Amino acid sequence: MKKITLPLKDEDIKNLKAGDSVLLTGTMITGRDAAHKRLFELIEKGEKLPVDIKGETIYYVGPAPAKPPYAVGPAGPTSSYRMDKYAPALMDNGLKGMIGKGARNQDVIDAIVRNGGVYFAAIGGAAALIAKSIKIEELICYEDLGTEAVRRYTVEDFPCIVVIDSKGNNIYQTEPPKYNTENL
Repeated sequence: MKKITLPLKDEDIKNLKAGDSVLLTGTMITGRDAAHKRLFELIEKGEKLPVDIKGETIYYVGPAPAKPPYAVGPAGPTSSYRMDKYAPALMDNGLKGMIGKGARNQDVIDAIVRNGGVYFAAIGGAAALIAKSIKIEELICYEDLGTEAVRRYTVEDFPCIVVIDSKGNNIYQTEPPKYNTENL
């Protein structure tokens, strides 16, 4: 288990390998497809973003309402493919890490390699457990999007797995063949 402090440093990213289990501590931003679309449209227009994404890690989440004493309610990952249209542009503008669930398309993988980034998976079905690692939640922008607004989370030992490392190694491509019963 590797422990990483956010924001991600280039050296940390280079040392992560696909398949590594990681605990993240520090701050990250959140956003799903509606927020990504707005950010993408601003990038296309050459306008300033309402949040500085340089060096950031974004968690694809729309948490449930919080119950005391938690900062957020259950906060499981959203399917990442919904952000694939927008992720390369965000990475080309400084985003370093993404957290979600599921496979990414080749354009996203190319952007990860081109920008020295990383894609983590959080465990779907573990939303209540993940919420315990989120200590503070702050609204940044797009409040009208409700749970899909861009927020900043302060996290402690947020559990995830490196799916695609900075070299493009991808456990969704390398691992399934190992479990193909035809090969046994």
